[in-house]
Amino acid sequence: MLTIPDGTLAYGTQLAIQSQSSLYVADWERDAGPAELAQIARAADAAGFFYVAVCDHIAIPRDKADAMGLWWQDTFTTLGFLAAQTERTALLSHVFVLAYRHALVAAKAYATLDFLSGGRAIAGIGAGHVEAEFDTLGVSFADRGRITDERLPWLADALTHTYVGDMGACPRPVQTPRPPIWIGGSGKPALRRAARYEGWLPQGPATDESIAYIREQREATGKSDEPFAFGHVLIPFLHVVGGADVREGDISGPPEQIAEAIAANTPSGVNQLQVRFRATSATHMADQLSAFGETIAPLLSVQ
Repeated sequence: MLTIPDGTLAYGTQLAIQSQSSLYVADWERDAGPAELAQIARAADAAGFFYVAVCDHIAIPRDKADAMGLWWQDTFTTLGFLAAQTERTALLSHVFVLAYRHALVAAKAYATLDFLSGGRAIAGIGAGHVEAEFDTLGVSFADRGRITDERLPWLADALTHTYVGDMGACPRPVQTPRPPIWIGGSGKPALRRAARYEGWLPQGPATDESIAYIREQREATGKSDEPFAFGHVLIPFLHVVGGADVREGDISGPPEQIAEAIAANTPSGVNQLQVRFRATSATHMADQLSAFGETIAPLLSVQ
């Protein structure tokens, strides 16, 4: 199973192009396609990024289209494409809405991805947040947390064992006993859910309180000695390679200054850092990723 080595601060990124919410999409992404997506993923792979991540939405309601946009590439089709473009980086669903799918359908997708990628799948699972999307798919929005909690053990079982009851499925994942499950969300139910598995993907920055709560929950269930990925989303955009306008709140400067700013914005105990970059093109984004891996990452450590 993929784990973050003790004392290591792993870094990953949510890929540009795959999701194009109006809240964060750059102009150049709107005209980008598979070649640019592959270029960025290959740069992350070569730069030592622990994972590249993609989002999950089926359809966006008309009244949210201006803010969220409509461009959300299918999670597993995109991850499968990225598996063929990369060699080392893990492939993370950030996050996959399990309540939309039967647990065995989800397990089939993750197992196949892990098999085809040589053991690089990470099952990032979340409860979802767009009520109209649930309504359209015939899933109770009010019950999404309960549904997620009911399906997670089934998903884990199907990824661990060839047979669940009398029903078997292949191919099997490469990772043993299964790919890790990282849980997304920052509310108490999500934190309790995350504590039962192998990682946490906060909805935005992590907090000291949330990390402490997960630790308490893991200790109560006897999991405190097992590896766990404590995530953090760095909100400021990074400028490692010049070219994009530096906006208020962005982090720029020489490598040591950028590394110090990242450390100052990262809570103690985080060992999985998600970073993002302000770029003007796919090539500029790839250059930012490469420079981060070469000049910034060696300066980072777990606080």
